[in-house]
Amino acid sequence: MPELPEVETTVRGISPLITGNRVTKLVVRDSRLRWPVPDILESRVVGNRIVSVRRRAKYILIEFGTGHMLLHLGMSGSIRLSSSDEPPGAHDHVELEISNDLLLRLRDPRRFGCVLWIEGDLAEFHLLANLGPEPLSEDFGGEYLYAISRNRKLAVKNMIMNSRVVVGVGNIYASEALFRAGINPIRRVNRISVGRYSLLAKCIQNTMSDAIAAGGTTLRDFVNGTGEPGYFSQDLLVYEREGMPCKLCATSISRRVIGQRSTYYCGKCQT
Repeated sequence: MPELPEVETTVRGISPLITGNRVTKLVVRDSRLRWPVPDILESRVVGNRIVSVRRRAKYILIEFGTGHMLLHLGMSGSIRLSSSDEPPGAHDHVELEISNDLLLRLRDPRRFGCVLWIEGDLAEFHLLANLGPEPLSEDFGGEYLYAISRNRKLAVKNMIMNSRVVVGVGNIYASEALFRAGINPIRRVNRISVGRYSLLAKCIQNTMSDAIAAGGTTLRDFVNGTGEPGYFSQDLLVYEREGMPCKLCATSISRRVIGQRSTYYCGKCQT
């Protein structure tokens, strides 16, 4: 599933190429996504200028003068920019024709993504209303994690993957950040000191920043807005390295299921 770095990479790739241009046509080839593509979308976007493109959590927000088009990439989706004469693929379900002869296409083989329309306050929209802070924002840090963990007893990996606590820390990046911080993913959140939380918050931020700089992580099918893969997979320290030697101590990397997700860690380096 595309996570925050992959979505941020996509936004950074498409924003300078479509911002300021008008949408001249909307094509919906299959509206049966996670939620149906709203019928009003065409009347809201066609003929209107794109004001900005930004990200909130794993959502892409394309701002028009009268509202926002919200896109989510689901399990295997991607946003592609192509020339106006390039034929659509089998899974190109929604397409915006832009006034500079580009096509913005949502490609989603499993159709778990979405394209929705929001008018009014974004913070009140049901998919955005209860989200936690962005991991790269000033609202996120060690003292915040420490304070929010005091009355909880769950595993730390589950807490940092909770979008109500902090957005965008998916399975890959949670495993990688916990390894960098030297924290065992099953350690209870109320048994971690504020100092270790400060280190963890920094490691989350560094992991995210490194992944964004590398264009995200491509393990199977992620590509950015211009069809290029992400290269952070080359820098993974523990994820999907079960049985391989730890890059710090040579102990075999372990795997266990936490919260129904495979978790990779070093039993010696992470305590």
